[in-house]
Amino acid sequence: MSSKNKNGRPNENRSASSIARKINMDFWLILLLVFCLLDILIFAKVSLKVLLIVQGVVLLLLLFRTGKIRRRMRPLNEMAKKAEELSNMAFDHQMKFSNLEHAISHIEIQEPDAKVKTGDKDLQSLEIAINNLLARMRELYRQQNRFVSDASHELRTPIAVIQGYVDLLDRWGKHDEGVLEESIEALKHETMHMKELVEQLLFLARGDSGRNTLKYEEFDLGEVVSEVYEESLMIDEKHHYEYREQAGVRLCGDRAMIKQSVRIFTDNAAKYSKEGDTIRFCVGQNGEEVFYSVQDEGVGMAESEVIHIFERFYRSDGARNSKTGGTGLGLSIARWIVEAHQGTIEVLSRPEFGTRFTIKIKNPSGKEG
Repeated sequence: MSSKNKNGRPNENRSASSIARKINMDFWLILLLVFCLLDILIFAKVSLKVLLIVQGVVLLLLLFRTGKIRRRMRPLNEMAKKAEELSNMAFDHQMKFSNLEHAISHIEIQEPDAKVKTGDKDLQSLEIAINNLLARMRELYRQQNRFVSDASHELRTPIAVIQGYVDLLDRWGKHDEGVLEESIEALKHETMHMKELVEQLLFLARGDSGRNTLKYEEFDLGEVVSEVYEESLMIDEKHHYEYREQAGVRLCGDRAMIKQSVRIFTDNAAKYSKEGDTIRFCVGQNGEEVFYSVQDEGVGMAESEVIHIFERFYRSDGARNSKTGGTGLGLSIARWIVEAHQGTIEVLSRPEFGTRFTIKIKNPSGKEG
């Protein structure tokens, strides 16, 4: 029978005390479970430990007949299971990365088709990224080797010519005035070629190391291109030159370097154009971009050659077999100048139809002339 107080009501104090004890017991059990599960989350590396803790908690719940608490503790039990899964997953991922590390360490970087391959679908995206990086590294390695080889060749050739003429002078030049004059002219030509080559190499080296500085000023782009046009008319009588401009096209940049880039494209057009061909200059503005173009009617290039023309020392097969091949550094320098001005170069070329270089640079003022 339930006890009653003097008012005939059940002893609410005793019931309240019993409820309080249960709540207190529930609290400590919950606290105990929380600490146990925190221990699991932090240190759960061995599955046996997790099972022992979970079994101990279940035993406590059975002893105290805390079914209600057990239901409330279900989310924490799920957390314990997840902790076990995370522990196993971390170990599984460690094995995967070990396999990936092994595949990378055993790859032959010098082989052109060597790739990282683990056979694990979970690592497929990493394999693709690493293999793409390897492909770029191989391409840079190839370009570096070709640069060193071509630079050595370009320097060796004039040195060999100079040495040959020095020997000729030593043997015959002392008494033969014709040999003397011929040798002096050849030596002048080769030394100028070497000087040009070394200056171009130094320019690119300073550009790579960030030591080429631009002297910014606002100037009329049409005026700069027009100066190169006038110079070409005076020094090159073998080609026809045309000039067309949109008035008032202004640019903020290094005037001297922009003019140097125009000269490079003009010199390139003259080298690969037949006598009597026309070379055209154009200056204009399209929205926020200013542009100039140099177009020739020369030999043109195949698409497979166009993608390489800005590489250092690259020359097409026709250029390598001709006397007008140059050093192969001019277009590399022009590209550096344009990119230093945050510009782009568009190349349109067809064999036997000629080539057009269009240089576009954003106008800082954002206004049309």
